[in-house]
Formats: sequence, structure tokens, C-alpha cells
Amino acid sequence: MRYEDEVKGKGKQVKGAVKEELGKLAGDRDLENSGTADRAKGDVQEGYGKTKRKIGEAVEDLGDRIAS
Repeated sequence: MRYEDEVKGKGKQVKGAVKEELGKLAGDRDLENSGTADRAKGDVQEGYGKTKRKIGEAVEDLGDRIAS
């Protein structure tokens, strides 16, 4: 799947945001911190996925130029 890392990263961001808010509401600093960590991991994974996709697209474009 071309966008797999981007989608999984976005999912981690959403999961982290929910955990963070639940932690704030419950006064649970561990849950809040866990949510913050999940969001950060999601940001990294999404960024990795975007970079990987853009490199792949650039390689495809280069291949198209060479072929024509």
C-alpha cells in the first residue's frame, strides 16, 4: 500500500490525542504522557511515509522521462 505509513502514522496521532485528553480529564499524568508519546511516534511515522512516497514518485517520474 502506497500510503500505509502515512495512514498508520495518522492513526497513532489520533490515538495519542485521545489518550492525552483522557489523561487530562482523569488527572492521569501517565496516560497523558503516553498519549503525547503516541502522537510523536505518529508524527514521525507519517513524515517517514510522506518522504518515502515522494522519493518513490520522483523515481517513477525519472523513469518516465528516461523511457520517453
